[in-house]
Amino acid sequence: MDIEQKQAELIEYFVKQAETHKGSSLSSIIIEATSHPSLFAFSEILSVPNVVELEGTESSVYLDVLRLFAHGTWSEYKSNAGRLPGLVPDQVLKLKQLTVLTLAETNKVLPYDQLMQELDVVNVRELEDFLINECMYAGIVRGKLDQLRRCFEVQFAAGRDLRPGQLGSMIQTLTNWLGTSDNLLLTIQEKIKWADTMSESDKKHKREVEERLEEVKKTLSLKKLHPVSRPMWTSEGSRRPTLSLVE
Repeated sequence: MDIEQKQAELIEYFVKQAETHKGSSLSSIIIEATSHPSLFAFSEILSVPNVVELEGTESSVYLDVLRLFAHGTWSEYKSNAGRLPGLVPDQVLKLKQLTVLTLAETNKVLPYDQLMQELDVVNVRELEDFLINECMYAGIVRGKLDQLRRCFEVQFAAGRDLRPGQLGSMIQTLTNWLGTSDNLLLTIQEKIKWADTMSESDKKHKREVEERLEEVKKTLSLKKLHPVSRPMWTSEGSRRPTLSLVE
C-alpha cells in the first residue's frame, strides 16, 4: 500500500472517530492521531465540527495540539510548552519529522547545524540516523546526506497541511507561474517562427545558387557543342576556313 492511500485511510478513520466523540473524550482521539507513525495530515480532523467546538472549553489545549501538528514545529512546541499538554515520545518523534518537512518547504539544502538546532540533536551521527531511519525510510523525504558540506540535499518532501491564509498565497504563486509560463511559451513560439523564416530564406538562397550553377553549366555545354571557324593558310599562301570544336 502506498503512502497516499495509507494516509487517506487513516484520515477517514480518525475523522469518523472525531465525529462520534465530543468534549474531553476527543483528547484521546487527538493523542492517538498525532502519535500514529503513518499519519502526517490533520486538517480534515481539524475541520470536524466536534473538534472545532473544543475552542474555549477546558479541552481547548488539545485543539491547540492538533493545530500544532497540522502547521507547527518542534521549536514552536518548546516555546509554548508551558500551556500545552506534555507530549508522549511518539508525538515528539512525529513533530520532529513534521519540522523537517516544514524546513524543506522553503529550502532544498538544509545545513546540519540548522537541523540539529531545530530538532534538538546533539551530533551529526544522531542527525543522520534520524534523517535516514525516521524520515527517508518513512517515505516523507528523499535526499542526499552530504557529510563534506554538512548538509542535507532535499530531492522530495511530502507536503504539510496548508496554514490559514496560505491558500491565497499559493494561488497567487501559481497564477504568477502561469503568467510566466505563458510569456515563455510566446517567446518560444516567436523563436520557432523566426527559425522557420530563416530556414525558408536559406532554402530560397540555395535554390537561386543552384539555378545559377545550372545556367553556367548549360552555357559551357552550348559552347562545346557549337564549333567556331578559324582561317588557315594553305601552302599556296591563301586562307581557307577550318573548324575548331572548342572555343
